[in-house]
Amino acid sequence: MQFDTSSPIWLQLIDEFTRRIVTEQWPAGSRIPGVRDLAGELRVNPNTVQRALAELERQGLARSERTSGRYVTDDTAAIDDARRDLATAAADDFTIRARGLGMSLTAARDLLSRRWSAPPEGSST
Repeated sequence: MQFDTSSPIWLQLIDEFTRRIVTEQWPAGSRIPGVRDLAGELRVNPNTVQRALAELERQGLARSERTSGRYVTDDTAAIDDARRDLATAAADDFTIRARGLGMSLTAARDLLSRRWSAPPEGSST
């Protein structure tokens, strides 16, 4: 994961962990890797990971069990809400950039429609 300097790392970790949940890299009800494991994987301070995971709990996307660790919520509605929030943020970014380039709504819709059906960049299919 590449971090940028425009926002605190713990906020970027919240986005990354939320992405892992909504894409089912961390499925509903599954155990989340330990703080030290995540800190090692992401090359950040364990306290930064702890802060991000605590925020995920506050948002209802994770829960702690005293003796066995931290788990992704089983609440699929909460996961769907998080997915919608991430997609909304991406759509807002696209909208701002498309408007900045002088695109019309029709042209932006056409572009999105074509890209939706295209294979992702970097894929071999």
